[in-house]
Amino acid sequence: MTIAASKRWSLAMVADIGGTNARFALADLRQSQPRLSRQQVLQCSAFASLQHAAEHYLQDVGVRPARAALAVASPVGSDEIRLTNRAWSFSQRELQRRLGLDELHVLNDFGAVAQAVPAVGPGDIATLHGEFDSLLQGPVTVLGPGTGLGVALLVGDAAGGWRVIETEGGHVSFAPLGDEEYLIARWLNARFGRVSAERLLCGTGLSHIHAALVAGDDLSLALDQRAAILDPAEIVEAALGGHDLMARRALARFCAVLGSVAGDAALIHGARSVVIAGGMVPRFIPFLRSSAFRERFLAKGRMAVYLESAGIHVITHAAPGLLGAAIYLRNSTRRKSA
Repeated sequence: MTIAASKRWSLAMVADIGGTNARFALADLRQSQPRLSRQQVLQCSAFASLQHAAEHYLQDVGVRPARAALAVASPVGSDEIRLTNRAWSFSQRELQRRLGLDELHVLNDFGAVAQAVPAVGPGDIATLHGEFDSLLQGPVTVLGPGTGLGVALLVGDAAGGWRVIETEGGHVSFAPLGDEEYLIARWLNARFGRVSAERLLCGTGLSHIHAALVAGDDLSLALDQRAAILDPAEIVEAALGGHDLMARRALARFCAVLGSVAGDAALIHGARSVVIAGGMVPRFIPFLRSSAFRERFLAKGRMAVYLESAGIHVITHAAPGLLGAAIYLRNSTRRKSA
């Protein structure tokens, strides 16, 4: 094998494709822990399709790898992929042909994050409750808000190996508790119809929580698509700054609902620990610690005792989706050669 061919095979393209950002990197699969390099974050809105974004990245880095693994924010059970929160769709076979790849693997974005969980160390985890060692044995619930709400399940253990189960758990129905959440649910129902957990637990979800609290009982504002909706980053900044009580109220409600949904997911999965990932929560971990998150996590009636021992962690690794896609590709290669 020539040097050029060896490089083409040992380096793979990995990507984490969300509704807002498309993250790309090259992964060296010769390492026991895949090493990421040439990372780039592209704005999805700047490209007509995933193919155009990938071609832009490959042209910029000047490498044409033979293999790629793409983590996408959508179900991946068929050849045709349609992103949930971005008007992109593609055929896996056609994309592989157009990018000149010998192998193309497509996995769910939170499936990729779950792949990365066993590989991250204590330095890439902020623990809210319990010990880091709770991550050494599954089941582990992995969830997190970003452009949407991702949910995955990690089963197995460090000694015997891990298996990731991809889910669309972010789209379960929202179960409001208390007057404020019923108000938010009515506002969201008027605007969208069915209200899922993702309608609250994502970037635009925080914006809609804020808008609903500002509107109060005036549902006409929910029906007005021209009504001003604040950017979620502005709400977080204002809430952390302490000068905007409505922003703090919205972020506090967001954290409470996240706790409730995380507790529900942990019960469904029989989880020993819960890992929160995604682009939002690492920005306000101290606020989350002081919020009603854990109170709501445990507010499961007779099952509160069952959840008491569950570890709760936040991934602070800069690119868990890219790392997980690289691990998935490395493991796939090992399975083929075994």
